[in-house]
Amino acid sequence: MGEEEVKLLGMWASSYNRRVELALKLKGISFEYFEEDLSNKSNLLLHLNPVHQKIPLLVHNGNPIMESLIILEYIDETWKNNPLLPQDPYGRAMARFWARFIDEKIQPTARKANLAEGKEQEQAVEECCEQLKMLENELKGKAFFGGESIGYLDIAALVIAFWFEVVQEVVGLKLVTEERFPVLCKWIKMLETIDVVNECRPPKEKHVSYVKARYEAAKAASQ
Repeated sequence: MGEEEVKLLGMWASSYNRRVELALKLKGISFEYFEEDLSNKSNLLLHLNPVHQKIPLLVHNGNPIMESLIILEYIDETWKNNPLLPQDPYGRAMARFWARFIDEKIQPTARKANLAEGKEQEQAVEECCEQLKMLENELKGKAFFGGESIGYLDIAALVIAFWFEVVQEVVGLKLVTEERFPVLCKWIKMLETIDVVNECRPPKEKHVSYVKARYEAAKAASQ
């Protein structure tokens, strides 16, 4: 394919950014990484992503691609080795469906559960657990969402494997437990044994400090 120029603009604690990083590493793609300060965004980011001005941003041979799930599909279509999405159309559709379910349903509900109090928190926790149970049912009988190896949906669900754990530690609210979600917990343990996945995991103590600061700021803003 000749010389490829691949750049990734991201932020170390972003689960969306780490999705893209993992996909590139699973495909064996060399890329240049640029860490963004989201309180003082680079001219490169503003120029290449004027619509959302957000990370992650993949730049392939000068062309910018936005939004983590769209970037994952672009990577899979551009570099055919180690396919991330299932080969059959139904499998692909379902993987896309559940990835969007994570971003549009599970993550906002979990955020609400972490920030709410009293009765509102109880309801959000119950709703989040129902959503996680639906996702867990999709995993039953398989090692990974992608089957025998990591795929698109496993990458999308990384936020549940690693970020939920850190948030739970900070907030003191346990959502993903062995009792509630044995299948998801087994999957999380499987991920922890894979070197390339661990490479894409933010440093624990630094991550906890970062989440704590954000949580306290969000709490203060909501009062």
